[in-house]
Amino acid sequence: MSDLVILNNSIKSRIIFVRGLYVMLDKDLAVLYNVETRALNQAVKRNIERFPEEFMFHLTETEYDILISQNVTSNSNWGGRRKLPYAFTEQGVAMLSGVLKSDTAV
Repeated sequence: MSDLVILNNSIKSRIIFVRGLYVMLDKDLAVLYNVETRALNQAVKRNIERFPEEFMFHLTETEYDILISQNVTSNSNWGGRRKLPYAFTEQGVAMLSGVLKSDTAV
C-alpha cells in the first residue's frame, strides 16, 4: 500500500462545474487513484461501454480554453496535453474504481 493521503479540501478544489454538472477531470482523478493519466484513459477506452455520456464526456475546445483561462488547469503549450480531457461525473468516478488496477482504486 502507498502512503497516499488526500485531503478532503484538495478533492473539493478539483471539482468543476461544466454543462450543468459537477465533474472531475481525468488528470485529477489519475492523481486521486494513483495512476498515470494515460493509464486511466486507456482503461476507460478498454471499457468504454461502462461509461455512457451521463458518466463521462470529452470537454470541448472552448470549455477547455475557459478552464485554462481560469487557471483550473495548466496551459498545454509546454509539453502538456495533446488531447482534450475527459470529465467524469460522480457515477463515472465510481465506475473508474472498477476498471482501474491501482491499490487505491481497489
